[in-house]
Amino acid sequence: MTSSAPHQSVFLRDLRLATAHNLVTRTGGDEIRLPTDTPTHYLQALIDGLCELSLRDPLTGLANRRHFRTVIEREMDRVARSGETALLLMLDIDHFKQINDTHGHIAGDMVLQSVAKTLSEGIRPMDTQSRYGGEEFAIVLPACPAHQGHAVAERLRQTIESTPIRISSGQTLYMTVSIGGVYAQQWIRSTTQLWTERADRQLYLAKSAGRNCVFMEDPPDSTVSAEEKSLLFSPLPTATFEENGSVHNTAPDVYTDAERQVITP
Repeated sequence: MTSSAPHQSVFLRDLRLATAHNLVTRTGGDEIRLPTDTPTHYLQALIDGLCELSLRDPLTGLANRRHFRTVIEREMDRVARSGETALLLMLDIDHFKQINDTHGHIAGDMVLQSVAKTLSEGIRPMDTQSRYGGEEFAIVLPACPAHQGHAVAERLRQTIESTPIRISSGQTLYMTVSIGGVYAQQWIRSTTQLWTERADRQLYLAKSAGRNCVFMEDPPDSTVSAEEKSLLFSPLPTATFEENGSVHNTAPDVYTDAERQVITP
């Protein structure tokens, strides 16, 4: 479908781009050069840079909450369609308010940046980490086996606990985190709100247990029992109609005595 609006040329000199240009080219304190070979290339790079900034937390450089919600929605859809595993971790820096109250907000910012860096170095490129809000972080780990989830979270907790953080006053701080984790429900189309609420619940349990620990919800059990396999793969019932109008079932009896008592009037 083509637009019915008439084509109209846009001249860069007619646009007020100074603020946008400074935002994109000075991200993180580094000077980034935008292409200037053609106006189209320059404008496209500027738009792409602004989109990238809109999805990033300016302090830590991690994905922000808006971007994370997009990622987690996509991951839940994948789990519902494929049945593969996906782990969600929620992390909270313990006693973070004391850092701001004792050492100031600049020290608090340095703590946030250090924890974000440590977490980023401890996860896979395919994983997505975000600053979920304040001193809380969230990580979604696709294709994380159910038996490895607790070990992954515990490794991150131990790494943060052992990482020294030097603040501007010259002091060295050591921080801890509480972690809650849950797996997405396989083959079930749930919601991002329910998944994050379940993870928040585990995080709350970790903090209530004294902090600096990991609480994980039991992973979903997708195995099929022997009895279920018998019901799934046993021959289908076949019926033989006799001359007197009665029906005789020729299928093998796969029910237990207890089940037969339930289903038999």
